[in-house]
Amino acid sequence: MAAHRKLRQRPAGGGTARTAATLALAGAATATGFDGTGHAEPDLTPAQIKARVDKLYQEAEVATEKYNGAKEKAEAAEDRLAELRDEAARKEDRLNSARASLGSAAAAQYRTGGLDPALQLALSDDPDRYLDGAAFAERAGHRQASAVTRVGRQLHEIEQLRGAARVELASLRSRQTELKRHRKTITGKLDSARQLLDRLTADQRARLTPRGAPDRASRGPAPRDGLQAPVAAAPNSRAAAAVSYAYQALGSPYVWGATGPDAFDCSGLIQAAYRSAGVSLPRTTYAQIDAGRRVARSELLPGDLAFFYSGISHVGLYVGGGQMIHAPNPSSPVRLAPISQMPFAGATRVV
Repeated sequence: MAAHRKLRQRPAGGGTARTAATLALAGAATATGFDGTGHAEPDLTPAQIKARVDKLYQEAEVATEKYNGAKEKAEAAEDRLAELRDEAARKEDRLNSARASLGSAAAAQYRTGGLDPALQLALSDDPDRYLDGAAFAERAGHRQASAVTRVGRQLHEIEQLRGAARVELASLRSRQTELKRHRKTITGKLDSARQLLDRLTADQRARLTPRGAPDRASRGPAPRDGLQAPVAAAPNSRAAAAVSYAYQALGSPYVWGATGPDAFDCSGLIQAAYRSAGVSLPRTTYAQIDAGRRVARSELLPGDLAFFYSGISHVGLYVGGGQMIHAPNPSSPVRLAPISQMPFAGATRVV
């Protein structure tokens, strides 16, 4: 039997104090929201709430770009799967026709009885005609053998197509799972941000909202809220068209995953602006930064794409004068803003 040890006596109050301290630290950890679910201390100042909301929005935007990328790949996999299935169906139709022809030839051969050619020649009323017919039959036999070979090749091709379709289907399901995961992350971050913002009064929220967000009635290229008007012209007509589109989008709501025409996320606005100019851009910030020629911040011209944060998770359309038009987050519509508002990560000139 194992010997029972006698518990050592702890100094009076020491254990209680340590336990209380541990509980206090655990409570503080929960209150600071380490799990990203929106828990917060009850005495946060409006500025602290704004800082946390901004961080949650940035994290949600990172997840949004990942969602956009997964969605783009899922759509590509879905299109490829449909193409493979259509091609397999067309080949199966041709295969069925070839099999029907071979079946008819086999039935005809069975009906003739397959007599020995020498005996058929001896019994023929017209030997010359029979010889001509025998030569034709030999050629038909070669054609029949070729038909059999083609059927085998078609079967192999169809099986290859079915294999490729299985791979695409697996890829599609993987992307769909990825989409659900990113969607859950996005909605969790946005819910946490809303919970924090609900703790502010309307007046506090108004004071914390960045200026420079015109409503739909005031759209247009005029300077607003002390921001400078564009001082440089776009380098070409397509960049100018993209800038014009962005101005028309001012005041549109931010909706993650949206590409217009009535709502946008950050990369969706850029894609829509250049789509209006006849230029096709990738869907995500990660791909858009490589969609043109890199330019330095000092070289920016209207129509250039300005990217922010180390993870290239946000993008705006530069319009001149140190300003950009961008879709910030769910609490702010499409707006004019200085590019100095966020950590600059790079820029690209599309055309």
